[in-house]
Amino acid sequence: MANSAVMETDFERLTLFSRGKVRDIYELDDNLIIVATDRISAYDSVLGSAIPRKGSVLTSLTLFWLDYLADVTENHLITADPAEMGTEAAPYAEILKGRSMLVKKADVVPVECVVRGYLAGSGWREYESSGSVCGVKLPKGLRRSEKLPEPVFTPATKAEDGHDENISIKEAGDLIGAELADTLRERSIEIYSRARDYAAERGIIVCDTKFEWGFCDGKLTLIDEVLTPDSSRFWPADSYSPGKAQESFDKQYVRDWLDESGWDHSPPGPKLPEDVVEKTSQKYIQACELLTGKGPGG
Repeated sequence: MANSAVMETDFERLTLFSRGKVRDIYELDDNLIIVATDRISAYDSVLGSAIPRKGSVLTSLTLFWLDYLADVTENHLITADPAEMGTEAAPYAEILKGRSMLVKKADVVPVECVVRGYLAGSGWREYESSGSVCGVKLPKGLRRSEKLPEPVFTPATKAEDGHDENISIKEAGDLIGAELADTLRERSIEIYSRARDYAAERGIIVCDTKFEWGFCDGKLTLIDEVLTPDSSRFWPADSYSPGKAQESFDKQYVRDWLDESGWDHSPPGPKLPEDVVEKTSQKYIQACELLTGKGPGG
């Protein structure tokens, strides 16, 4: 069951806290169990196909990075072992294995902390029109996918319709306080830079990534998923060539298929062809193997 595709969980003995595009989250006393399903979303819609082992990849990579960054930042992990999650979770151990984490509840900071090391996605589109990203002025003449002189912190917030909205560091400060916004910028750039250097040694370029932060026991704490193909753009270094879109280990392959399919981006999301499902699964697994030295759940 742990390696079978899981589209949705239904744990009757646990209280459902929330169900996101990919994660099902359950309450367990004063803690949470985060379950990474194999759902995949694009353009703010959950698609009609599961990607086998995707949830295991997200969990394995998050656990790896939380351990790697443990000397740099607090995190909310308690355990990833279902046997240590209590009697209420025991009946679901087979599904939980390899795709779940028991974590502390956190007071979530309502700003997504995006760090960009390269010019891509919405950052590239904004640069084309204004020469800046989230109010940060960039040098003239940069090409699509080009490495930035230094990593740039470009916070975002969620609108009511679920879309990420880029905001400036000043706007982030207006939301959460200038001091906290500055701290998040420093901490996010620090851990991005450390992860970027590690990944580069293993043939992966971390183009950009998104961090979530919260407060646990009054301490600023790294939460949720960390440096996965869902929250980051991972590019293979051996095929990198600035000036164009890049091959990737993330779900850009799925987005490209969706763009060519004629789907109008209105929910519900369509089912994916078997070959797209299989190739996407392979991309996620390859990223996990390159970064951790082992397969998901290993």
